[in-house]
Amino acid sequence: MKPGFQEWLECIACHARYDVLEIRYRCNCGDLLSVQRTPGWAEQLSPSLFDSRRTSRNELDQSGVWRFREGVLQTEPQHVVTHPEGSTRLYQRPALSTWADVPALHFKHEGENPTGSFKDRGMTVAATQARRVGARAVACASTGNTSASLAAYAAQAGMKALVFVPAGKISSGKMAQTLGYGAFCLQVRGDFDAAMALVQEVCQKLNVYLLNSINPFRVEGQKTIVWEMLQDLAWDAPDWIALPAGNLGNTSAFGKALLEAHQGGWIKKLPRLLAVQATGANPFFLSYQDGFRSTHRVTPETVASAIRIGNPVSHAKAVEAIQKTGGSVTQVSDEELMLAKREIDRAGIGCEPASACSLAGVRKLRQQGVIERDARVVCVLTGNMLKDPDATVSAAQMGTSVTAPEVEPRLSDVENVLARTLGL
Repeated sequence: MKPGFQEWLECIACHARYDVLEIRYRCNCGDLLSVQRTPGWAEQLSPSLFDSRRTSRNELDQSGVWRFREGVLQTEPQHVVTHPEGSTRLYQRPALSTWADVPALHFKHEGENPTGSFKDRGMTVAATQARRVGARAVACASTGNTSASLAAYAAQAGMKALVFVPAGKISSGKMAQTLGYGAFCLQVRGDFDAAMALVQEVCQKLNVYLLNSINPFRVEGQKTIVWEMLQDLAWDAPDWIALPAGNLGNTSAFGKALLEAHQGGWIKKLPRLLAVQATGANPFFLSYQDGFRSTHRVTPETVASAIRIGNPVSHAKAVEAIQKTGGSVTQVSDEELMLAKREIDRAGIGCEPASACSLAGVRKLRQQGVIERDARVVCVLTGNMLKDPDATVSAAQMGTSVTAPEVEPRLSDVENVLARTLGL
């Protein structure tokens, strides 16, 4: 667990350095921090090391995060808080390839994590760091997935959990998880951005450890989505990686993961990132349109509750990720993303609404000619279908779902319905 290189926190703007055990989320200059390591560290590691751990029975090796531990966090095994997480599947479905007009299309399903979303990858690292620094309580603002993950990992680690959610704007499934795992939940009268501002004040005043994606250790865990994806593809990198974009933690994490893998010689080429936002919550897309010369803040409203964020905290890191990978940013309407969700669900994979942005975005850029038909593309699905069951059931208003009719307990009634609806 102690390779021959060092770790520290470094400002992404002025490059000031801080000790890795210091509790801070921003530099003194006000900008975000990133975990950095001794130059050349990735070249000291080999994909063969990570591949050898896939068949190990060691708990750390079975985690799709801690399998890559040398590039995630240097700590003693007893500090690690793991379920384990990761080891999610990479799918291919001919019907989805045809729908998007991209034959070489894959889906990395992060909804298969322990609490049903990609958040577990970042949370295992952040919760481990919280244990290292002796935190007794942890907190976050959330639209639902972060709160569920934080609650689960805090419960495992024996830490108190405090969660701030926008009142009336969190799905019942995510709220049930958060409360079920034992977190104390406060509903803030406002949107996610109001909850995010409040939780930062609370953490500073009450000495509570913050576990939102502003915490640089979250990014280190979320990097492993990409590393495991590359491992799934035998380290033959795809041309594009598409992902939903809300608070932009994943966008920044994916960029960091790709750059480190490429610099280390783990992959021969650098895939392009495609960050996809909903039109009702599109500040990053608006910024992309003007060449990232300005930042934007919007009042978010979209059926994709997981990315219903108008002022993403990881904007600066995400800009770097898009620029350094030669990536792109697009937006899709609620109708477009729900149509994509219908296709994913009917292919037997299933996902929450926000996840479907990745497929909807790939289809849009394929139609625009930005993505070539022979490109190899991976769509990241960030959350489980049951994360937002209300959205699936209510999607009939967009013409994207099938209703469940009632019948009398008679065979004739069933025959009539099946003949009318399925032609049976």
